[in-house]
Amino acid sequence: MELIVTEKDNAARRIAEILSGDSASTDRQNGVNVYRWGGTRCVGLSGHVVGVDFPPEYTDWRDVQPVELVDADVVKTPTKENIVRTLKQLAADASTVTIATDYDREGELIGKEAYELVREETDAPIDRVRFSSITENEVREAFSNPDELDFDLAAAGEARQVIDLLWGAALTRFLSLSAKQLGEDFISVGRVQSPTLKLIVDREREIQAFDPEDYWELFAELQKDDVGFEAQYFYEDEDGNEAERVWNEADATEAFEQLRGARDAIVESVRRRSRTDEPPNPFNTTQYISAAGSLGMSAQKAMSVAEELYTAGYITYPRTDNTVYPDDLDPEELLSAFTQHYLFGEDAESLLTAEAIEPTAGDEETTDHPPIHPTGEIPSKEDLSEDEWEIFELVVRHFFATVAEPAEWEHLKVVADANGCLLKANGKRLVEPGYHEVYPYRSTAENHLPDVAEGELLGIDDARIEAKQTQPPRRRGQSRLIEELESRGLGTKSTRHHTIEKLYDRGYIEGDPPRPTKLAMAVVEAAEKFADRIVDEEMTAQLEADMKAIADGEKGYEAVTDESREILEAIFQELHDSREEIGEHLRTSMKADRTLGPCPECGESLLIRRSRRGSYFVGCDGFPDCRYTLPLPNNGEPTVIDETCEEHGLKQVKMLAGRSTYVHGCPQCKADEADEAEDEIIGACPECGDEHGGELAIKTLRNGSRLVGCTRYPECEYSLPLPRRGEIEVTDESCDEHGLPHLLVTDGEDDDDPWELGCPICNYAEYRERQTATEIEDLDGVGAKTAEKLAAAGIESLDDLRNADVASVAAEVQGISEDRLREWQAQANAGAVAE
Repeated sequence: MELIVTEKDNAARRIAEILSGDSASTDRQNGVNVYRWGGTRCVGLSGHVVGVDFPPEYTDWRDVQPVELVDADVVKTPTKENIVRTLKQLAADASTVTIATDYDREGELIGKEAYELVREETDAPIDRVRFSSITENEVREAFSNPDELDFDLAAAGEARQVIDLLWGAALTRFLSLSAKQLGEDFISVGRVQSPTLKLIVDREREIQAFDPEDYWELFAELQKDDVGFEAQYFYEDEDGNEAERVWNEADATEAFEQLRGARDAIVESVRRRSRTDEPPNPFNTTQYISAAGSLGMSAQKAMSVAEELYTAGYITYPRTDNTVYPDDLDPEELLSAFTQHYLFGEDAESLLTAEAIEPTAGDEETTDHPPIHPTGEIPSKEDLSEDEWEIFELVVRHFFATVAEPAEWEHLKVVADANGCLLKANGKRLVEPGYHEVYPYRSTAENHLPDVAEGELLGIDDARIEAKQTQPPRRRGQSRLIEELESRGLGTKSTRHHTIEKLYDRGYIEGDPPRPTKLAMAVVEAAEKFADRIVDEEMTAQLEADMKAIADGEKGYEAVTDESREILEAIFQELHDSREEIGEHLRTSMKADRTLGPCPECGESLLIRRSRRGSYFVGCDGFPDCRYTLPLPNNGEPTVIDETCEEHGLKQVKMLAGRSTYVHGCPQCKADEADEAEDEIIGACPECGDEHGGELAIKTLRNGSRLVGCTRYPECEYSLPLPRRGEIEVTDESCDEHGLPHLLVTDGEDDDDPWELGCPICNYAEYRERQTATEIEDLDGVGAKTAEKLAAAGIESLDDLRNADVASVAAEVQGISEDRLREWQAQANAGAVAE
């Protein structure tokens, strides 16, 4: 029996379809899909099914000093036991084994892990196949020319695993124990994560230290034949360059008075020039992430979607540094694959009419994977989620752009003299659209100026002066940050987006572009003061270079990991005498991140706290002497924002709840409003009205929520939710079924389109029906089409998803992988916790 091992289940299914000619059947073994045809079996792993960790005796954080981890052994243990068991059972009966994991450092390591598991069961020959896209031609070609595992490349991946474990675990434990932050709120440190965080913190420091300078700019409107166009005042600076900013207010005022006194302006010069706008270079990973970011997609999301499209066979491997198409790529043949498509056909046909098709090329040429491009296999739009189709179209159109003609712009610069003041106006016009015709992701905005000639007299109007200030440097967006990491040699194309996502997950950064929290500032400050090598990018970049040397066979795995242990031991020597000081520094900063302001009863600080049950509330730092508390909403995670309540001096709170994120405001105001509000009776309680006389009333709770609830609470807990915002008006119209008045929700006195809530009981029943139908679509990356596919597989609600067997669903639903389903399960479970 021949055994084929792939990196993931959807890759296994795809390869089985190709090699079997769509005749493969699916068996379930230990809950794992096994694809079979003839004498061949194909099984997909789930990425790493074996993980590195310390032996069990190092597990207890309190009993093991963090420094002891530096020299601790590292062991491998199964992380997906059912997959490991299935692989070994299949290997025991195999006469040949083929490793078909992804072709990169990580994929090679996963292949080596499979190799070692197989070797425990058999000494059968083991081959390795490599491909850059899971298409019929490339897969068949790869299996016709098998190779051997690259153990040096795998060793580089393994060295990264071990070094990251040592650094992450040892330093994370040290800082967390020092700050007394254990459990879910531990303080995370990482070999690449910490220098990346320092980059973000350093930029924030630049912004905070920035001292703005005042300057002034002057403008006027020039006119020809009733056509007006804006021109800007300029002068020659000391270096003979054109300058628009006037740095002295007196000079600016003088120039403005002079400009305002002009009756007309005479054209001094008219200059035209053409500019060639070159098409983009082929996509490498970093540039792809940047382009996806312009569509509003996070780096992590962009890579996740690209991997789905790759394993489905629609695009090439998305982790690549290459910006030069390989010689065996035939652009005409690939374009021809799109000529019959309703969306891409016209553009593909147009590109094929060129006399010669010469793709662009970047500076980086590697031999592992080509730049990211479509494979020529085209899905229907219905087979993909909205995000997947958006990225597929981006990749297709980017390929189109790389084989398109350059665009040509005509630029026009007009300089005029108005009462001794020089004014300039710049126009541009797209003369030849070139690649812009097939690539709508770059601006083609034009600025038209009327046709004027030197010596011509123009009208002048609307002279104005604008006072401005210089602006601080901008925060780097995710894609710009990844470009910066690449330029500094931090991380790899496969890990950079994960690093940024981890910083979000650990609460070190927030927003987009990311900005550091006070905890992040504190961690970086502590590292800089007591052990700066933790955040030293040069040392981290050197380790990256060492791992590349392992892959190239120039250094050994043991030498690099031993060197890393030595560096880590030296860091602990620096940290040893500063543990208490570091802990105090971190605790102070972490408290500042959660501080709202003074307690009205004792003057201590009010902090966001978490109860043993996991819910959030505002409590006094003087506890247990002061037990003053305020409630917070029960949906979402609270974060303190800069806006401060004028009445109570407390910072406001925002509730992070995905798409439902909202500003809660001042907790004291919300509590006071609820205390002052009177319940408004609207009818009998349907559960206890007949027997106990319970009535339904509109209630405002101290945590800001509103509801219709029974007046006999807590004896009767019957309640119905109401919108958090807007004025609720009780109308004269009543429900025939429940006898309750209809409700309206208005935004204010002038709201011409109020929300007709109707009967609160009927409304809630309708809401539950809608919620069941749409809650799946609220998950990140699930559109209507994907929701339909999931519904066909029996997943119609979040509860269905939480309880689903992802392997079974992935096998049934085409185009949705186990990894993607696990992501959605995690989102659904997070929502359940928030609720």
